Amino acid sequence: MCFSSDHPWIYDVFISFRGKDTRSKFVSHLYAALSNRGIHTFLDDEELRKGEELGPALERAIEGSHISIVVFSVNYAQSSWCLDELVHIMECQTTYGQVVLPVFYDVDPSVVRKQKGDFGEALKVTATKKYSDNRQKEVILSEWRNALSAATNLSGWDANNYRTEGELIQSILAWILVQVDVSLLSITEYPIGLESRVQKITKFINDQSSKVCMIGIWGMGGSGKTTTAKAIYNRIHRRFQGRTSFIGSIREVCDDNSKGIIHLQEQLLSDVLKIQQKIHSIALGITKIETRLRGQKAFIVLDDVSKSEQLKALCGNPKLFGSGSVLIITTRDVRLLNSLKVDYIFTMTEMDKNQSLELFSLHAFRQKSPRKDFNKLSRNVVAYCGGLPLALEVLGSYLSERTEQEWRSALSKLEKIPNDQVQQKLRISYDGLEDYTEKDIFLDICCFFIGKNRADVTEILNGCGLHADIGIAVLIERSLIRVEKNNKLQMHDLLRDMGRAIVGESSAKEPAKHSRVWFREDVLDVLSKNTLGLLHMQGTETVEGLIFKLQRTARITFSTNAFQEMKKLRLLKLDGVDLIGDYGLISKQLRWFDWQRSTVNYIPNDFEQGNLVVFELKYSNVKQVWMETKLLEKLKVLNLSHSKYLRSTPDFSKLPNLEKLLMKDCPSLSEVHPSIGDLKNLLLINLRDCTSLGNLPREIYQLISVKTLILSVGSNNMGYQSLSNILTELRSIRVQCHSENQLTQELRRFLDDLYALNFIELETTSHGAQSSNLCLRSLVIGMGSSQIVMDTLGKSLSQGLSSNSSDSFLPGNNCPSWLAYKCEGPSVHFKVPENSDRCIRGITLCVLYSSKLENLANECLTSVLIINYTKLTIQIYKRDTIMSFNDEDWQGMVSKLGVGDNVEIFVAIGHGLTVKETAVYLIYDPSTDAKMESEPSPAEELQRNCLKRKYNRHLR
Repeated sequence: MCFSSDHPWIYDVFISFRGKDTRSKFVSHLYAALSNRGIHTFLDDEELRKGEELGPALERAIEGSHISIVVFSVNYAQSSWCLDELVHIMECQTTYGQVVLPVFYDVDPSVVRKQKGDFGEALKVTATKKYSDNRQKEVILSEWRNALSAATNLSGWDANNYRTEGELIQSILAWILVQVDVSLLSITEYPIGLESRVQKITKFINDQSSKVCMIGIWGMGGSGKTTTAKAIYNRIHRRFQGRTSFIGSIREVCDDNSKGIIHLQEQLLSDVLKIQQKIHSIALGITKIETRLRGQKAFIVLDDVSKSEQLKALCGNPKLFGSGSVLIITTRDVRLLNSLKVDYIFTMTEMDKNQSLELFSLHAFRQKSPRKDFNKLSRNVVAYCGGLPLALEVLGSYLSERTEQEWRSALSKLEKIPNDQVQQKLRISYDGLEDYTEKDIFLDICCFFIGKNRADVTEILNGCGLHADIGIAVLIERSLIRVEKNNKLQMHDLLRDMGRAIVGESSAKEPAKHSRVWFREDVLDVLSKNTLGLLHMQGTETVEGLIFKLQRTARITFSTNAFQEMKKLRLLKLDGVDLIGDYGLISKQLRWFDWQRSTVNYIPNDFEQGNLVVFELKYSNVKQVWMETKLLEKLKVLNLSHSKYLRSTPDFSKLPNLEKLLMKDCPSLSEVHPSIGDLKNLLLINLRDCTSLGNLPREIYQLISVKTLILSVGSNNMGYQSLSNILTELRSIRVQCHSENQLTQELRRFLDDLYALNFIELETTSHGAQSSNLCLRSLVIGMGSSQIVMDTLGKSLSQGLSSNSSDSFLPGNNCPSWLAYKCEGPSVHFKVPENSDRCIRGITLCVLYSSKLENLANECLTSVLIINYTKLTIQIYKRDTIMSFNDEDWQGMVSKLGVGDNVEIFVAIGHGLTVKETAVYLIYDPSTDAKMESEPSPAEELQRNCLKRKYNRHLR
């Protein structure tokens, strides 16, 4: 029997019968026997809801039943209802793979099959009663007869072959129990949002039916990984004819029992082979699993895997399983899935606001929406939960039946003391970290670095000796943190609260003894007034990090004496704080000092911080950074942005390791110190909106390491192309314009620089070259794109090139993962879709060009120019950058694309080449739809054509 894998069964069994013949005896006894064994059975007079029409309700019940038992009796043919039911049942057998079982009760099977005697006459009478029209009567008779013949030719039961009715029922029950798994896995009471996840994963499984399909379900604790896996198991396990196993709570079993993994190996083999297995060692278990399951089509779910050793012990080499096998793994650690090279990783995401409110309300009020008087409070709790199903269920149940005052009290408490039941589940991931460095990194991010640039945080924590490159990667793999738009570190609010609760465990009532202090109230608790009326911070040696931030208009003054006892202080952020006293008292262990809205005109001479890695003085009043040259040997990031009084940069001669110099929006800055040429490790310079800055010093030509330069129009008089040629490592230049007119002028300069050298050569090539020496080629550039997208595009391009077609064969919007925009020639224009809640995951650029046979693809591209007409910016990326985009590169690019932005991308190629077509693909998460806006407005089209007409004449 072939089952429909994705058809959702509502009932295990549907019983079709003639009421007056069998209802009070055989059918009632059969129904009771099935129900007593946990088999969900539909019986029409008990299951129908009031107010529904009988026919449609029964049809839905039939379609939702795994098995239909048709009880044929003496008077069965007298009921048009029963006969119509039978027709629909046989249709469901064909359509959904429903199992149909005939039972002949006090009637001979051959009589029903051939419709002879009284049974046949009754059939004709019933048709006559139903329809007076002879044509209609003949049609319905034909349908009934076909259904009767088909049903009676199936294997079933003849009551005459059994001594008693009880014996017949036991025979039917035994067969049903084999077919229907009454031990379906229990899932959540309210499966809000579950069906869409199940459908997406089962669709992928169905598409991989000819191979061993391995799927990972990855996400933070409490996100619904296990629930999703159980629902998929319940949905498709029947197609594997019993060769299935769901191994749950693997991490917990292995942690609690030294022989836990052996017990799980025994369970897996027993589940699949239906024979009890005894295993004496893990190695023997691996051998048995690989040997006994080799070539077998099996369905195995490994839930909550936490270590690679568990995977090796429980699935060995999954490729040895038979075709059509499915392996699903749930984990908090994506590295385990990557090591196994699974086919598909499904990432759990938070529930949206509407789903969250519904799930919470069902637990708190037993209804889909909150009570009116609790509406605002409910939404506050839902916001606190951040779309995490576990938290919504736990807090909903906790607050159920409580008063409004108790709700308010609970919310206030949650701000300081997270719910223990939720925290215990989340803490599993933290406790599973390998060593103190990973735990310290997590706690530092919880308290200080949410929303900070990953690269900067890595530098700071590396400076603290925490090996942050690998540490942050591990935290991402284990779903404890994530990297979002513009390379910013983020984490779920409940994970943040869990981390902060861990910090406070050692001395909950004494914030001064915490290793990290971040709550404003706790910082103030560490303060006491001195005799001069100044707030005096009484620090302790346990404090490693501190943040104190006031509202934009507020200010406060601390004495530097407050830091004297904080010998371990390495992370310090102050906002709206004035410091007086001896700066030499501040810990020499500082790696990060973020001092926003400082009122000092310059940093005092006694500020000696040889270990400082990142120094931020944003929105400060500094006019000169320091009066005397400072030796900050380990400083890598200096951020002076938005310092409106800053007139000149500091002397850089004693900052040998500086990598990032950020002076964005310093309108008074008029001079860059010539010592900038000494910065041999400088990678980025940001001088955007430094409107008073004239020429950059000639020493800037000495910078051989700079990769990114950001300028505003009018901030220098050097040609951008000359800068690009001299600064050999320069990967990108970004220019901010202040008007459409400036944008047009600067764009013309860029295009002149990019294309001027190629015009003569291209013109000669296009007219003088023999067509036989030219071939059509393609170039695909992926910026944050998934491998699946790259493979799909590559396959399409390969097929198109081999076909020698003159028509466009660059793929369009034929994939739910992307939106495509295509244009003839060397540029493509698009508008970032509006009214979309999807985030762009990456960008792929495809270039179709003709070239001489000897030209190599990776030598053709020279630059890519991105113009944002909405934000008035121009960004140029050199070939080496485009061909080797890393995460920070593409995330930086994507972060600059806003909803509704009008963007154009130009590609510049080498001599002897002609661009035929250019396409850009915005890569999205395919789970939701986006509004597609491929066409620019007429005004935008006119503006673009005016700019391009000159260049297209030569390049096409």
